[in-house]
Amino acid sequence: MEKLSLPKNKIKVLLLENIHKNAVELFKRHGYANVESLRDAPGADELKQRLADVHILGIRSRTRLTKEVLAAGEKLLTVGCFCIGTNQVDLGAAKRLGVPVFNSPYSNTRSFAELVLAEIIMLFRGIPQRSWGAHEGAWD
Repeated sequence: MEKLSLPKNKIKVLLLENIHKNAVELFKRHGYANVESLRDAPGADELKQRLADVHILGIRSRTRLTKEVLAAGEKLLTVGCFCIGTNQVDLGAAKRLGVPVFNSPYSNTRSFAELVLAEIIMLFRGIPQRSWGAHEGAWD
């Protein structure tokens, strides 16, 4: 029995929430000609309309994929969450629809480490207390 696959140039990719342009370029370099990238997270109604002919969806943390939204993606093959978690996706509904959902848990590791170091420095220097004092008219 011969296995059939949809040609890459027929697969529609939708990337939301200003996913880096490198992702678009990478898809195109690998033969995916129909790649659309949006700056924001559309609301549920707009998202349902857009998903009607999308095969691959890339999101970040603001996009909410409810069972109703996922059901609108009749051609949806997979969802990639370009963030740490997948809590913005109804995983039960995705499973029932046969749509695998994955994330990139280490994508923000560097940013997280930078944030922790910055907070340690702020606490060490007493910035929160000094900020509060400055707002109350003191200068320390």
